[in-house]
Amino acid sequence: MIKTNLFEPAESHRITETKGIFSVLEYEKDLSVTPEHAAEAYFASKMDVRKRQLIADVNEDTGIIMQAGEMQIMMGDIVASTNIKGAGDLIKKLAGSAVTKETAIKPHYVGEGKVVLEPTFRYILLQDLADWKGTMVIEDGMFLACEDTMDIKVTARSTVSSALLGHEGLFNTALYGEGVVAMESPVPDDELIVVDMVDDVLKIDGNMAIAWSDELKFTVERTTKTLIGSAASGEGLVNVYRGTGRVLIAPVRKNIGISVPEVRP
Repeated sequence: MIKTNLFEPAESHRITETKGIFSVLEYEKDLSVTPEHAAEAYFASKMDVRKRQLIADVNEDTGIIMQAGEMQIMMGDIVASTNIKGAGDLIKKLAGSAVTKETAIKPHYVGEGKVVLEPTFRYILLQDLADWKGTMVIEDGMFLACEDTMDIKVTARSTVSSALLGHEGLFNTALYGEGVVAMESPVPDDELIVVDMVDDVLKIDGNMAIAWSDELKFTVERTTKTLIGSAASGEGLVNVYRGTGRVLIAPVRKNIGISVPEVRP
C-alpha cells in the first residue's frame, strides 16, 4: 500500500479540478525559490503564473496515454509500454509527429496506482469527449495526456489553402471515442470562449481556436465579397467554421495585437 499527501490541501498546493482519472495539482506558492527570486515568484503567483501538475489515478479499467518524457512519479503496480505496433506503425507515427508537434511515441501506462506528470507553468485543461459528441481536434503541441479509452489520430485539413492561409497547420491531432483528455493551454479555462454551433457559421480573425469538433468544415474566406472591401475594412481574411459542433477560442494568443496602456508620470 502507498499513501501520499499529494491530494491533501496544504499551504503550498491544492487540487483545483478532478475529471475522469485526472486531477490537477496547483502550487499556490513556490516555496522552493531562492531569496533573490522570491519577489518575482510572489508577484507571478498573484497573476496566476504558477506550477501545475497532472495526476492520473490509473485503475484496472482505465489507463493513461501521455506525451513522451512527461512522467515524473509512478506509484503502485503500474506497467508502461509504447504505442508502437511495428516498423510500419513507427514510420507512420514519426510522420504524424513531424506535422503536429507531438511526440511519435506516447507511452501507455496500465495497472493500479498513480502517475504524476512533470510540472508545467502552462494551464492544464481537462475536456470530456462526451461534451464533444466523441470527436475533438486540438491545436498543435497542446496534447498532454488522455485516458486510454480513446483513439489518437492525425487528421488533415480538407484543403491546403485553408491550412496555409489560416495558419492552423495542414495536420492536427484528433481524438475519438470516450474519456477525458488533458491539454496544456496558453490561457486559463476561465478565459476561454466556448461556442456551440447548430448548422451555423463562426468566423475568427486569426488562429485563436485551440480545439474544435471534427465535424466542422474549416475554410479561410474574405471578410467582404471583394478584395478591395476586405482591404478597406482592415480585416482581410478570417478563419471560418461551418456546421454543427463546438469551438474553444482563446481571447488572445501570447497577447499579440494587444496594445499596452501608456504609463504617465
